[in-house]
Amino acid sequence: PRPRARPRDGLGTARPPLKGDGSPMQASDVLPMATLPPYSLAEPHATLVKFGFPRTCLHLGEHWAVLVRPAQVTLGSLVLCSVRDIRAFGDLPSEAFAEQGALIAQIEQLLTRFSRYEKINYLMLMMVDPQVHFHVLPRYEGTRSHGGGDYPDSGWPGFPDLARTTQATEALVEELKSAWKRND
Repeated sequence: PRPRARPRDGLGTARPPLKGDGSPMQASDVLPMATLPPYSLAEPHATLVKFGFPRTCLHLGEHWAVLVRPAQVTLGSLVLCSVRDIRAFGDLPSEAFAEQGALIAQIEQLLTRFSRYEKINYLMLMMVDPQVHFHVLPRYEGTRSHGGGDYPDSGWPGFPDLARTTQATEALVEELKSAWKRND
């Protein structure tokens, strides 16, 4: 495990993080980057597969994949998924957080144009699919239409209704892929 932010004493001086036995943590106690679980895209983990990888993949980075969510809660629903078999958000390397920030900016730019959302929800549930991932749901009042299909936001203005979805068509996946490439 990586050390958490250092607590400060009453004078504002950072105290070293402590190990489970109460002793100060040393640099040698932190896992080096080389110990990250290896991954192979030839054998993607179950969460990537569930959300359609590689067919639904808009972007594949060093730490994250952006996928079209097969069950569209709202028009343009995506999944931001770690490419490694990591099951705790805090176990991701710091580089993954930097990449995530850049991807969120791209995702929001894409979805602003594509689904004209009013709000956006990032849900990190991980109760069924254990690898680190976020459901990215553009939110809007009413219904958006695309390719002959309707995509209502059934939960607006409350929680998204994850039980009421519309299946993503191949045309929708391909259009989002093209829009992502134009957005790059």
